Amino acid sequence: MVNPRSSSSYRLLRFRFLNSPSISRLALILLGFSLFVFLLSQRQIAVFDRGPSFPEESTDLEGRLWGSASGYGYRPCVKPTRKYSAPQNQKHYLTVRSNGGLNQMRTGICDMVAVARMMNAVLVIPQLDKRSFWQDTSTFSDIFDESHFIKALESDVHIVSELPKEMESAPRARKHFTSWSSASFYEEMTQMWKDYEVIHVPKSDSRLANNDLPVDIQRLRCRAMYYALRFSNPIESLGKKLVERLKSHGPYITLHLRYEKDMLAFTGCTYGLTDTEAEELKIMRENTNHWKMKDINSTEQRLGGFCPLTPKEVSVFLHSMGYPSSTWIYVAAGEIYGGETYLSHLRSRFPNLVFKENLATVEELKEFSNHATQTAAIDYIISIESNVFVPSYTGNMARAAEGHRRFLGHRKTINPDRKGLVQLFNMLEKGELKEDANFSSLVIEMHKYRQGAPRKRYGSLPGSKGRDRFRTEESFYENPFPECICHANQH
Repeated sequence: MVNPRSSSSYRLLRFRFLNSPSISRLALILLGFSLFVFLLSQRQIAVFDRGPSFPEESTDLEGRLWGSASGYGYRPCVKPTRKYSAPQNQKHYLTVRSNGGLNQMRTGICDMVAVARMMNAVLVIPQLDKRSFWQDTSTFSDIFDESHFIKALESDVHIVSELPKEMESAPRARKHFTSWSSASFYEEMTQMWKDYEVIHVPKSDSRLANNDLPVDIQRLRCRAMYYALRFSNPIESLGKKLVERLKSHGPYITLHLRYEKDMLAFTGCTYGLTDTEAEELKIMRENTNHWKMKDINSTEQRLGGFCPLTPKEVSVFLHSMGYPSSTWIYVAAGEIYGGETYLSHLRSRFPNLVFKENLATVEELKEFSNHATQTAAIDYIISIESNVFVPSYTGNMARAAEGHRRFLGHRKTINPDRKGLVQLFNMLEKGELKEDANFSSLVIEMHKYRQGAPRKRYGSLPGSKGRDRFRTEESFYENPFPECICHANQH
């Protein structure tokens, strides 16, 4: 099947061909052919249920902007198979330190639930990362409902709040499990129980493969993520209040705007910034030891689609997609680099642009001050419940939110085609295009198949070899289809 993403690129090339000097047409034809071949080689997107109710094809503007066709007939599918049994004779313990930000920790915790099951171990409630960029001192129970987590998974894995006193002097090992490991890897790891009674895992992220795992293990990951790992009551309560306040104004968009200082420094993206700001980001990148890439060409990054969209670019994108200026937009993000200087264009087009600080009272937020992971959890709740979710860049939050929204009925999630959009934005700057109906039609066509419709999870990119191929696979938590999502006609 031809990758439907190729249609927007073809249309853009055709437009440029018809409006370019004849001397460059041959080069454009060759470029177009090369791009076409490249796109054909990419991972296939299997789109389902493309009937009259498919929202991207709807002639009703309201349906096109907000509709998700009631989940396309798909539903969560996490019930264990008949072969699945309750855990037995769990005498060994797995202790874990979850690394990273909120969603990196969440996916890692759920992977460790599955690992504990495969290794027939008791899981000790994980320790959370207190040394990351956010320097958050929150404990597991500050962020998650610990008792619910233990109770919800009691038929899968025995979980305890802390290592029993009698096990503190037991033989133990510190083990860095290999990234993206298979079930057979963890079956081999059970040999360690001959010599140790406790295994400590210092990193939890990406310890488990995305694909080719037993269906019961995949469904356990989903039960852990979407049912067991619930946020603590204070976080859930405030998150739901803020969702209600937003919905009182009608449907709303959550914009995950990755325009924070650390993200721009990490990616080396300085388009639109001053020389002073670009230098500041460069210094930050050079001084952060665990960021391996130091010398980055910002222009190449942007042309390759590897930069977060700027607030101004987001405003052009949403306007071109047809969202009216009266749309309420909730910004799920940390501190935006440059503040109102770079937010002004977005706010001028969409004046109902709000952050949690605008939506909640000072008293309501007081409990969560200086706890970035907890405020990120509030952002996550608002993102999941929004009518439309738009991430300006990929990342753990964007992937987790998209996967959760797919699980809950393929709620509309628009993933901007950053590489394609940059071409259009550059043409706007050069005066080759105007921000008119034609421009809008190009943007809409470009994103026809990027709005969260059901599809199978991507495999690895063609040409990737060895363990590197796992890096190019789509994350299980970004799209738990087909293991955890079934059609209503399936039993």
